Amino acid sequence: MRMIPDAPHGTHSQAEKRVFDRLRAAFANEQDGVFTAYHSLNLTRHAYKRFGEIDFLICCSQGIFVLEVKGGRVSCHNGIWQYTNRHGDVTESNEGPFKQAESALHGLMANLRANLPEWVVAQFSIGYGVIFPDCEWPVSGAEWDAKTMADARGYKDIERWLEKLFQYWRGKDGGHRHATTSALKELRHYLRPEFEAATPLYVQALDAEERIATLTEDQMTLVDVVAANRRVLCSGGAGTGKTFLALELARRWTAGNMNVALVCRSPWLKNYLDARFSIPKLTVSLVSAVRNACRRQGLDSFDAVIVDEGQDIFDMANLDCVDSVLNGGLLGGCWCIFHDSNNQSGLFGVFDQEAMDYLASIQPMQVPLRTNCRNTHIILNKVQTSLGADMGTRGAGAGPKIRETISASKEESAELLAIELVELIDHGGISPGDVTILSPYPVGDSCVALLPDKIRNEIVTLDEYSLRNFPCAKTSFAEIANFKGLENEAIIVTDLPLPTKGSQYRVMHYVAMSRARSVLSLIQRKT
Repeated sequence: MRMIPDAPHGTHSQAEKRVFDRLRAAFANEQDGVFTAYHSLNLTRHAYKRFGEIDFLICCSQGIFVLEVKGGRVSCHNGIWQYTNRHGDVTESNEGPFKQAESALHGLMANLRANLPEWVVAQFSIGYGVIFPDCEWPVSGAEWDAKTMADARGYKDIERWLEKLFQYWRGKDGGHRHATTSALKELRHYLRPEFEAATPLYVQALDAEERIATLTEDQMTLVDVVAANRRVLCSGGAGTGKTFLALELARRWTAGNMNVALVCRSPWLKNYLDARFSIPKLTVSLVSAVRNACRRQGLDSFDAVIVDEGQDIFDMANLDCVDSVLNGGLLGGCWCIFHDSNNQSGLFGVFDQEAMDYLASIQPMQVPLRTNCRNTHIILNKVQTSLGADMGTRGAGAGPKIRETISASKEESAELLAIELVELIDHGGISPGDVTILSPYPVGDSCVALLPDKIRNEIVTLDEYSLRNFPCAKTSFAEIANFKGLENEAIIVTDLPLPTKGSQYRVMHYVAMSRARSVLSLIQRKT
């Protein structure tokens, strides 16, 4: 059966998700498109509710059928229906599930009769059914017909139950109605735009945000491992939560009355972190300025040092800076270096194998991060297939598809960028501040400079100081190299050529693409 949408929409009900999978598998031998099931269809008309919703709506040549799903335990006492979920939470309702399905059906039909030609609506038989996938129905009753109900036994063979349900309701009107292809087309043309309009781009982005929060909580267990060891090399691809873990580690160490330095090489990242995380006894500093930062705190040395974006400091000069301000030095002190196991080096300094060998000789605890908590599955797969980079597994749910276009010139890139901004913000509902444009060039040399004044004036160019107030109210622009370690909900990458093996731009592609939490748009140049 064809499912719209093709994944369960906006539900926390495990029962609905299981029914979704069963419906998808039903009628597999029928011609594609004969049976269509809409999940979580909003009702704009209802007899007595301001808002209504249909769990599943099946449309086929045999008719229009509403399905209500009730998971967990179900009971009815003194006319009050009780539903108990898997956590033991109980909800009550005066309206039984059969009455609920019936009223939803009438609300839908009122909507269809008001908006579709009579010749379309008249061709369909109509009916409803209720599915109880988690319990066996023990009794019969005057409020329902057994043929309109599927308990755990009927749910196991949902296709057979549906066939009987269709036959039952078709028998009510003589069994002669059989919708034509044109009538089905009219019905689906009306239903699908209404349903898809309920899932704009920003909602998909919010779903990914909820998943990110869960994964971040999962990764908190790794902090226990890191905090229990005095010297740690923690590696992970972009989006695996290195910065989050670094800050949580800083909270734990400072809570133990330790003076801690959190250092990095990027001025942008330093200012971003400094503005957001005011932790007593924590000093955020550039690695090049860490000696001065130590003196300003009135300290001879820090009790511990945490390094973020450590791949940028893998040279002996920067390691000497860290060593000089750490009590006990790198050899005997307390430190943790978070670094990217992929090649992000080259944007800040040059990777020095001697420095890496020195750190390895100290024999620190090696902690790999393999769970991505920033990017959606689609973005992870794109980076993996295009660049061969490992950014971890799981990711923040499915997410919106990646938006890709190719231009032949800077002028065409500007035209495509203008269209994309309208699509994301005006049509997709993404807030302007949740969108960042990334380019390998300064704003004056990028395609942004060629945008119409009306659009360009709504874009703010970031610098290391404006990062203190990021994200902004407006759409932002940054050079890719400066945006390392940062992220935003939606990223538009411009001015980069298509990634090819051995290209000098592959690091740029990796950094830019991995900054997107849920929405990624690529406007790439042919040459």
